[in-house]
This record gives sequence, structure tokens and C-alpha cells, in this order.
Amino acid sequence: MQSALPIDFKADAVVVIPCFNEPALNITLTDILEKSTTEEKLLVVVVINSSVLTSESIVEKNRQTYLRTQEFAFVNSTPSVKIVPIIVEGLPRKHAGVGLARKIGMDLAIDYYLRIDNPEGIIISLDADCTISGNYFPNIINTFKTDKKISVVILNFDHRVEEGDLLLERAILQYESYIRYFENALKHTGFPYYYHTIGSAFAVSADAYVQVGGMGRQQGGEDFYFLQKVFQMGSVKELPDTFVYPLARYSDRIPFGTGPALRKIIEDPENEMTVYSVDSFIVLKTLFDMKDTFFRQSEEFIQSNIGQMHPSIKDFLIETHFVEDINDCNSNSATLVTFQKRFFHHFNAFKVIKFLNYVHPKYFELQPLSSSLVRFSAIDW
Repeated sequence: MQSALPIDFKADAVVVIPCFNEPALNITLTDILEKSTTEEKLLVVVVINSSVLTSESIVEKNRQTYLRTQEFAFVNSTPSVKIVPIIVEGLPRKHAGVGLARKIGMDLAIDYYLRIDNPEGIIISLDADCTISGNYFPNIINTFKTDKKISVVILNFDHRVEEGDLLLERAILQYESYIRYFENALKHTGFPYYYHTIGSAFAVSADAYVQVGGMGRQQGGEDFYFLQKVFQMGSVKELPDTFVYPLARYSDRIPFGTGPALRKIIEDPENEMTVYSVDSFIVLKTLFDMKDTFFRQSEEFIQSNIGQMHPSIKDFLIETHFVEDINDCNSNSATLVTFQKRFFHHFNAFKVIKFLNYVHPKYFELQPLSSSLVRFSAIDW
């Protein structure tokens, strides 16, 4: 494995692309070159990876990809864009996967920024099956340059479907609708970290990356775990007109995410997703609306208010020792603002998911996506 990125090239942003058995990587690299401008200097790091369990045939394909990418980089790198392929093999069984590959590339980016003395470096997370919008690089880089306090930018997404697969096209449209439904529902509850967490649709400052301890080594969902830590730092910027276009495809490489979700939709007799009910988000909103009333209040007051809530949230809060969490918030918060931040440190995205799974189907039934979208749009939040 290459131990360091070349410091003779001074980049504004490092683009990190995990790559495992990706025969069409050149599509992504070509698109990056076409969408880049002479205004930004980009270092594109492709982390071609395999594990101790990877078959010899895929290991050999990866090696061929590495050689082709080296040749592509030699021929196509420009004064503004330098492509650096890295190959890592035999990664440990416990951690091997996209998360570790992304971490390897991003950790190298941090080392690179330290060595070129660029504390304002940007790390862009992309995947090896993506194309991007024409404003992608200028918008990301200018956003960070304009506001030095920004920790992370969240990009928009629109999956592309190849070869006229209508079944897959309908499935990916559902999946995208679900992501936006979940994001908007969380936002309407008052949850501050509602943003979608797609591994190919964000960029983070080098400083924020270091402060949260870097990318995790999860075999799936590494983007969710990492971004939730960054969101809690504050200074999140959404760029709704800046797009990444991942390839919609069936995949079983990770236990959850786009690929498994698409397969589940296709295999469902009704070909429709079922989602968390709108009612569960309405109940969650009642708690978040009430949170400020718990500031500097007694344990008896808190317990009394919990007792008057909907049984689903009441039972969940009792089971998860919510009163103890509020006592911690009050013991360590001199102001309401500090209390609010600490509240959502306890009731974070993981707790939200835990709540939603707790109340379905015990209190609420999962609902078809189509009817949930209709009901959600009809509610006066």
C-alpha cells in the first residue's frame, strides 16, 4: 500500500473513492475530469481494496483495475487534477469493506494536508459508480472557502439506471422517495440532525474529520456513523442544487443500504416499500416540542410530564432511562442552549432509530410508502 500521497501537488480538495470489483471505474474518473475546472486543484485517491476472504478472481480483477487506473492517471491527469490509485489487499475479515477503504483514503488525505501545511483542506467522499453535476466541484470548494466554520456539506442525489431496467427504475424511485420521506419527517419533528447520510454525497473539512476521530471501519453504514458525529459539531450546509448520480444496482456487498433495499423491493409481492408510520413521527415531535420544559426542572416534574404522553413514547422513555439522561443534561448545562445540545447528544439518531423500531409493530404498523407520502403531505406540522 502506498504510505503517503504526493506532496508536490498542492490540492484544494482530496476526492476519496473506495473501489472493489468495479470494472467501469473509468466512467467516474472521466466524469471527474470533465466536470473539473482550472479554478480548483483536485487530488483523486482511488482505494482499490480486497480482504482475506476475497476470491482470487476478484483480487485479480482488482489488480487489473489498479494497472488500468495507473495508465489512465498517467495519460489523463492534468495540472489541476491528479489521479492516484492505491491498492490494498488482505484486509482483515472483521473490518474489510467500504468503510475501511474509505477510512484508508481519508486518513491518507489528513496525513497529506498535514505535510503540505493546509489546515483548511477538504475531503470529498465519492463512490466508484458515480457521475456528478457540472457545478459539483465549484460549489463544494467555494462553500467551504466562503464559510470557514462549515464542518460538512450534504449533497443532493439522483440515482441513474442503465440498460432500460424498468423494474429497477421503479424500485430506485421508491427508495429515493423513502430517503426523502424519512429525512423530511425527522426534520418536521424538530430533530436537528435530519440530513441524509449517503456515502457518496458529502464532503467534510479535514479539521472536522480529525475532531470526530475519523471514519469508522464498519462494513456497511460507515457514512451514517461518521456523519452523525460530524453533525453534532454543528455548521452543516446542504447544497440542494449540487448532485451526485450513483448507479442504481442490485448488490449484496453490505448488509443494508441501496443495494439490499432495491432487492427487497423487487422481491416483495407488492413491489412496494413499507415504512415507519407518520404517527410515530408525530409522537416523536411531541417529545422534542416538550424538551425545553425539562430544563432546570425536578425529577418529579419530568416523570409527571412523561406519564401524560402517548403510551408508545412513554414506555420507550421509561425503558431507556430517559429521566437519568435529562438529569445529566441539567447537571451539565448552565444555559438552555447547552441543555438543548446535550439533550440531542443523548437522544441522537441512534436513539431515534431505536425508538422507531421499538414502536413498530407494537404500537404502530409499518405503512405502504405511497399512503405515507400522501398522509405526510396532508399534515399541518
